Amino acid sequence: MAFELPALPYDKGALAPHMSAETLEFHHGKHHKAYVDKTNGFVVEKGLEGLKLSEVIAKAKETGDKGLFNNSAQVWNHSFFWQCLSPEKQAPTGKLADLINEGFGSAEALVKQLVTESTNHFASGWGWLVLDGGNLKVTSLHDADTPVVYDGMQPLLTIDVWEHAYYVDYRNARPAYLDAVSANLINWEFVAQNLDGAGVSRADQG
Repeated sequence: MAFELPALPYDKGALAPHMSAETLEFHHGKHHKAYVDKTNGFVVEKGLEGLKLSEVIAKAKETGDKGLFNNSAQVWNHSFFWQCLSPEKQAPTGKLADLINEGFGSAEALVKQLVTESTNHFASGWGWLVLDGGNLKVTSLHDADTPVVYDGMQPLLTIDVWEHAYYVDYRNARPAYLDAVSANLINWEFVAQNLDGAGVSRADQG
């Protein structure tokens, strides 16, 4: 069964004014869809039908297949990213809030570090909050690279810093985009769910 473009968990206009419907039409409807279509083509070509998306990503990494890896990992990264956003402004609570306070001092300090890491990330990639050995860690990965292929790097939250994520709304002003998303759109309930270590499964298919 072919991989699919997952539906957005909210209406295209629901994240405005911080992320416009036009951005989502291009980012989800064109960029994300293109990764899905290319991945499906590679899967058929290479006889990998029947594997889960996460298994395809792992196979591509293992064999050094850059074309397959870049497209399949981007399918997963984007599928995870959409769930990290919410139209309703939220704040961390419960165990997540405790871990954040323990590791960073406050949610504001964590967000500031995530924004700084993502702003300073050179060229395309993703800013991440991960659980590593039971501790929260802010990091970034280049291009299509993903926590899916790293043991011990459990994904909690990501922010897309590819230019297509923000160019429509913010032109080349990546910091303004990051400030707006981190202050208004983070789905902290989803982040908290991923403390169970099953974050990879929440954007998997197959």
